[in-house]
Parts: sequence; structure tokens; C-alpha cells
Amino acid sequence: MVVLGIDAHKRTHTVVAVDEVGRQLGVRVTQATSTAAHLELVAWADRFGSERVWAVEDCRHLSRRLERDLLGAGERIVRVPPKLMAHARDAARTYGKSDPIDALAVARAALREPGLPTARLEGPERELRLLADHREDLVAERTRATGRLRWHLHELDPSWDPKPRSLSRRTHITAVEARLAGLEGMVARLAADLTARIAALTQDANALEREITIRVRALAPALLALPGVAALTAAKIAAETAGADRFKSKDAYARHNGTAPLPAWSANPNRHRLSRTGNRQLNCALHRIAVTQKRCHPPAQAYLQRRTTAGDTPTEALRALKRRLSDIIYRTLLADTADTTATSSQAA
Repeated sequence: MVVLGIDAHKRTHTVVAVDEVGRQLGVRVTQATSTAAHLELVAWADRFGSERVWAVEDCRHLSRRLERDLLGAGERIVRVPPKLMAHARDAARTYGKSDPIDALAVARAALREPGLPTARLEGPERELRLLADHREDLVAERTRATGRLRWHLHELDPSWDPKPRSLSRRTHITAVEARLAGLEGMVARLAADLTARIAALTQDANALEREITIRVRALAPALLALPGVAALTAAKIAAETAGADRFKSKDAYARHNGTAPLPAWSANPNRHRLSRTGNRQLNCALHRIAVTQKRCHPPAQAYLQRRTTAGDTPTEALRALKRRLSDIIYRTLLADTADTTATSSQAA
């Protein structure tokens, strides 16, 4: 088995081939990131035999087209988290940092970790992720505009202080517009422009939320039915997971989302500590679900109570709940995938 590690960039890709014990077999640097250049990589890799796997650092904005071309050519790809690559580079005897060193680290990390998630062709999960990311960008832009608007309103009238988070609602925006209509000066003009901008951003974000809700209901209905999982959270989980069947087990999925605790003991009683690795977007979504269930879901409240009675701190108990939720969500996503596949087969 040959592993081909790829260090992906905007204009070039560097590939290093290693054998089953991590010895370097060859290096190739592309002169472009086009489909033709990617197919040349496949032809170059044929010299190492057909038993091979490509390892790509998980930075999909840079590697998306490369992955699409390689998968279209029938190649197998695994995604290597950047933290694994960094540790492999630090442990190597080659000092410094360069594209070949990074590509070698990616290959050796993939060789050391056989259970990495595989890449696949684009599907509805990617479209969902693009929509969710775009909506988050609009909300962040609205937040910045709201902060500037509040300073202008304070300058116009220090007693004018809208309630927190109220300027994303149409009724409050209309009230601000009506009050600004009778004022003159540059500050009032800028405040009116910001008000119109906030209204437009709110309208666009709400429209995206409605579209995301429709898509996630079709893609992951069972996930959406879990307590504490709303449409945006379900979309984030489905989009960032990109297919639960990519992972060999629920434990591999927990490692991917950062809920698997890390062992931290030596000749002492077994103990574990918080893992700060994994996909932080997924971890954040799981945290929101856990906090919601802690507040209003009786089975989760009973589980937290059992953990604290056994000696866990409230924080440790919440981490244990997140780990449990990871397993539940993994099984739910697998069920949704099976249902979607069966529906597609029946339609065909």
C-alpha cells in the first residue's frame, strides 16, 4: 500500500509518496491546479502500483476541485485533520517547513491513523453547508452594522437605547426608520443607511433560514426530530458531517467532532481530560444541543443527575452528555442516510 500525501495550495499542489513504513518514494509538484494537472498526478502515481490511497489535509476550499477530479478518476481519498499533520511534522527528523515536508507529514499521519474519514463526491450536504455558512456571514455582517447604528443613535439622542437583539426585528427597524425620518445631518443620514442595510440583511438571512429548513427536513428528518435540535443546528451537523457512513464507527465520529475525551494519566488512577481537537463547528452544535436538553429534556436531566451523584462536576457531566449525544446523532444520521438511499432507489 502506497500513501500519497498532498499539501494543497491555490496555484500548486505538492505530492509525496510513501510506502507502508513511511519511507519516501517520490515527490511531485504540479504547475497548476486544473483538472489536467490533477490527472497528470494520477498518471504519475501509477508508477507506484494500483494499491494506493491519497491523503489530503482537511482544507476543503483549497482541495475541493482536486478531490473531485481524483474521485472522478476512481481514486480513494482520506482527509487528514491539520492537528494530526502538525504532530507528524514535529516528530519527523526533517526540520523546518516546506511544501514537501508538509506533504510528507500528511502521508505519514494518514499511515499512522487508518480510521480517517474518506472523501466523497459533492452532494446535498455541501450545498447545505454553503447556505449555512452564507447565512452566518450575513448575520455577522448585520451584527457589525447594528453595533455602528447603536453608536449613531446614542450620538443623536443618549436616551435612545433600543433593547438588546431588537434591531433584527422588522417592527423595531420600522420604528427606528420613522424616528430618523425627521432628523437632519450626516449622523442621521448614516444611521438611516445602516438601518436600511440591517433590514435587507435580516430579510436575506430569514429567506436563507427558510430554505435551509426545507432542505434539512428532506435530508435529515430523524435528526431534526431529536430534542434540542432545531433546523439551523441540524443543518450544521449534517453539513459538517458530510455523510456519517464516512466514519468506521461511532467512536471515530466522536473523535472527529471532539467529544471523545483524551486519556491523561500515568501510573495513577485513570482519568481523562477535555479534547480540544476535532471539528469545532460540530462540537459547538453538540454543545448547544446538550445545553438545551439540560434545560428542558427530562432524560438528559436524569443522566446529568446520575453523573453528578457519581462524583462528576457539572462541567464533566455536561461533557459526558455531549459524548452520549455524539453516539445518538451518529446512529440517527446513519438512519437518515439509509432512508434517503432507499427513497432514491424506489424513485429510480
